[in-house]
Amino acid sequence: MLPSSAPLHEALGLGGFNFDNTRRNQVLGAQGVAAPRVKKTGTTIVGVVYKDGVVLGADTRATEGETVCDKNCEKIHYIADNIWCCGAGTSADTEATTQLVSSQIELHRLATGKAPRTITALTMLKRKLFQYQGNISAALVLGGFDCNGPSLYTVYPHGSTDSLPYVTMGSGSLAAMAVFEAEYKDAMSVEEAKALVQAAIMSGINNDLGSGGSVDMLVINKDGNTVLRNVVRPNERKFRKAGGYSFPKGTAKVLTQTFTPLSSLPIDVTTTRSPAAMEVG
Repeated sequence: MLPSSAPLHEALGLGGFNFDNTRRNQVLGAQGVAAPRVKKTGTTIVGVVYKDGVVLGADTRATEGETVCDKNCEKIHYIADNIWCCGAGTSADTEATTQLVSSQIELHRLATGKAPRTITALTMLKRKLFQYQGNISAALVLGGFDCNGPSLYTVYPHGSTDSLPYVTMGSGSLAAMAVFEAEYKDAMSVEEAKALVQAAIMSGINNDLGSGGSVDMLVINKDGNTVLRNVVRPNERKFRKAGGYSFPKGTAKVLTQTFTPLSSLPIDVTTTRSPAAMEVG
């Protein structure tokens, strides 16, 4: 028998979304307690359609407000062998949403006996997000290759979608979109598409404080998918050698140098101690 006090999904040991903290914050707010501030998130995710498929890209920085909590976070999520999804927003929300839809897509594949279509995954994602009216912080770039060829979509947290040949999302999206607007062309080769995606992600890394780490990419075409992890690592940490740091003379320039004698300061530098203070024992 299930305990009556525990939510059903917890009693069954199942995953899913839990909004207990939302109700807690409402009760605390009614009592005059200030609600917790929302943490700012940062990400650059992009996608582009080329002649024979789709290339997705993402940076790898995970932030908690002003703190970089993970420098090598994976933001390209598996939906199916021919469908993948980049996530921006709250990492827990993007993980849970994409995993849920991935399981539903697999059940759909088993029921129909056919490879899933990208539009099916898109429909499942936007229905789930629309159901929660934007309370799930998941902004997604969905790409796939199916019987209709390559396709690319954006999915906003409240459930609206777009279908475009090149897309960007996240806090670094404007910097990445500037690169796409300047350099995108129709019927690109896979190498041209990969170079364009890399340049777009690097633009986000270099111009957005919420984006950083390295560049991840994924190629989807009729032959399957190719995961390209840490293609470029511009912010790789350099460790100190055993002999210590070595800086050439003159690295730190002295701009001004003055000397003030202690005797010229307007303070009494002499101290007096009473005989009692000097007694021992």
